[in-house]
Amino acid sequence: MLHDSTRASDKRAAFSAALASGKLLRFPGAFNPLSAMLIDRHGFEGVYVSGAVISADLGLPDIGLTTLTEVAGRAGQIARVTRLPALVDADTGFGEPMNAARTVQVLEDAGVAGMHIEDQVNPKRCGHLAGKDVTELDTAVRRISAAVAARRDPGFVIAARTDAAAVHGLADAIDRAKAYADAGADLIFPEAMASEADFERLRAAVDVPLLANMTEFGKSKLLDTTTLENLGINVVIYPVTLLRLAMRAADDGLSTIAERGSQVSLLGRMQHRRDLYDLLDYEAYNTFDTGIYNFRV
Repeated sequence: MLHDSTRASDKRAAFSAALASGKLLRFPGAFNPLSAMLIDRHGFEGVYVSGAVISADLGLPDIGLTTLTEVAGRAGQIARVTRLPALVDADTGFGEPMNAARTVQVLEDAGVAGMHIEDQVNPKRCGHLAGKDVTELDTAVRRISAAVAARRDPGFVIAARTDAAAVHGLADAIDRAKAYADAGADLIFPEAMASEADFERLRAAVDVPLLANMTEFGKSKLLDTTTLENLGINVVIYPVTLLRLAMRAADDGLSTIAERGSQVSLLGRMQHRRDLYDLLDYEAYNTFDTGIYNFRV
């Protein structure tokens, strides 16, 4: 009720322990707090907060236009309603090394369990778009080192994303992954892997946990969880899946209303009022203080 009662430190500790377990952790992307509650209900291990989704929600393309304030605000709203750890896309750390350090502390204060920062140049762009570029290795390592030095909760997970595979090839991505792990990254996120063989080479090269991005309509083959587990992947994210599903359903619904003049034919495709009330736990609010709340569901 109101917010989940699990402390942020406990979520971070659970995330860190789960990363060390060797099991695959599934983090669907939440596009708002309500969808995060649904992810929790369906038994997933975590919630992902995508920069692309926040950009789209603001009506913007994913080309580095969002701010730390916008990302921290939405991430905090999502993290507060679920017992699950939230992993947040922090782009390039919103600047250079000192900005990355501040980003860590702001996101810690927002209550999330971890973040990833990437080695693209500023302004960054979606990892599955052509034309992206990466910084010099030294700059990227300093971003990671600054982020690691800035965190106050040792359980806060810092992931390093490299976009180098699509720019300079897999060998450079592997070299960068090793350097980022040496700089203190807890988790390596190799973006835009083209095949299972790419993941196999990364897994053989680094001994820290790996994250796989299973985003639709991009450069990566969509692999199932059994395959990812067999490849030794520790975290899989589905960053835009729920937003894509919701927006397609909304688009179809609006078309139906425009064409037929009524939503009656759509009722069977909607979340029922009772199911929404159950997800929001209206009954708990009803019993919280009958002197203030006194209604029937």
